[in-house]
Amino acid sequence: MGAVFASYVMGKLFGTDGIRGKALEYPVTPAVASLLGTALVKLLGEGKGKILIGRDTRESGEALEKGLVEGIRAAGGTAIVLGILPTPAVALLVRELEADAGVMLTASHNPFCDNGMKVFGKGGYKLSDEMEDSIEAFLLSEAKPEAAAETGTVRSELGGLSLYSKHAKAVLGGLDLAGLKIVLDAGNGSGSVIAPQIFRELGAEVIEMAVQPDGRNINAGCGALHAEKAGELVKTSGAQLGISLDGDADRVIFTNAQGAVISGDAVMAMCAISLKQAGQLRGDAMVATVMSNLGLDEAMRREGIQVLRAGVGDRMVLEMMREQNLSFGGENSGHLIFADHATTGDGIVSALIICKMLKQSGKSIAELASVMSEYPSSLLNLPVREKIPLAELPKFQALISEAEQEFGQAGRQLIRYSGTEKKIRVLVEHQNAATVSRYMETFQKVIEEEIG
Repeated sequence: MGAVFASYVMGKLFGTDGIRGKALEYPVTPAVASLLGTALVKLLGEGKGKILIGRDTRESGEALEKGLVEGIRAAGGTAIVLGILPTPAVALLVRELEADAGVMLTASHNPFCDNGMKVFGKGGYKLSDEMEDSIEAFLLSEAKPEAAAETGTVRSELGGLSLYSKHAKAVLGGLDLAGLKIVLDAGNGSGSVIAPQIFRELGAEVIEMAVQPDGRNINAGCGALHAEKAGELVKTSGAQLGISLDGDADRVIFTNAQGAVISGDAVMAMCAISLKQAGQLRGDAMVATVMSNLGLDEAMRREGIQVLRAGVGDRMVLEMMREQNLSFGGENSGHLIFADHATTGDGIVSALIICKMLKQSGKSIAELASVMSEYPSSLLNLPVREKIPLAELPKFQALISEAEQEFGQAGRQLIRYSGTEKKIRVLVEHQNAATVSRYMETFQKVIEEEIG
């Protein structure tokens, strides 16, 4: 066991958003969860840590939860079991309950057969690279079977959802959503109960979708990755807006009254402009990732807003926001971070803020999102046998040089390996759609030749 685990850890255990993989296979097993629980108590709680545990609706969550509890107790800590709730609720409760850390058992938008462990430290922020490295070193050194001493304690916290609901509703500042008709697709995930409840309590008319999780249907043809499904119901029901959450409710994608999916970049653009107009966009700047469309930069230049680019992952976005003391940032995949309201991406809070914009402006989401036009782009996810360093691929490097020379300021290419899967992601953007298609085909061919 130790040798297998050690080899995995040496290859980098934490990805772009915690530890993730096939459920109940290395590294996402109860044994590893137990070691993680012990590590968090010893490294963050100084041997007497209070660690929160939340999970989404996957059937593997209970086994991982049990492993975490055992590890926390064995180290003398206190395990506080929150049950099923959104990832941002765990982040909030770490702060509200003055815990040393919180673990959310989720694989976010991935299918039910995957799972993972997202970790929040004190204050409800995701761990720094340095702390992740320390935890990995601990896990490697402790990767051997140990009898659980169970000297610590475990208890359930039944009021977590109530605290989160109160916090989420407060972002409206007393405004209600009466007169707003929405379709809410919870992706059969951890927002299935609380999200519709929050919007109804605020006066919105809610049409529910995918709110009956069975342990295996999380993200299955629904939620943020399939927002067009909500769009279909928006169009036939006469709703003004579609809201699609991912499995752990930290991401959200919107559809307009015509059922069309609105890009995450357009949503970020309208949010940044709204915040600036309200005097709430600190530094007149926002943070996006390298994956955001060049059209976002163009739209923000017209509004006098600077766009800073971070690496992929809402943790990277938030780190840059904190470094620069900025109030807003996000990812085009649906993570939106309003730093005055949350310490991580929060799909429900973000949706409430968008609804507030609609109510206050009297405009539709299509009108608000029209501030940005996207450059033609194409994104391809290709499975690979192994993640060969890109610098070691001569044909691939030659093609990149050719593209950069031809594109200039009119386009770009971005190729990277997935942080959570054996895939390579290829993004090509250009003002000319034909150029995008030509280079995408060429990149795919070269990748298949050199990587397989």
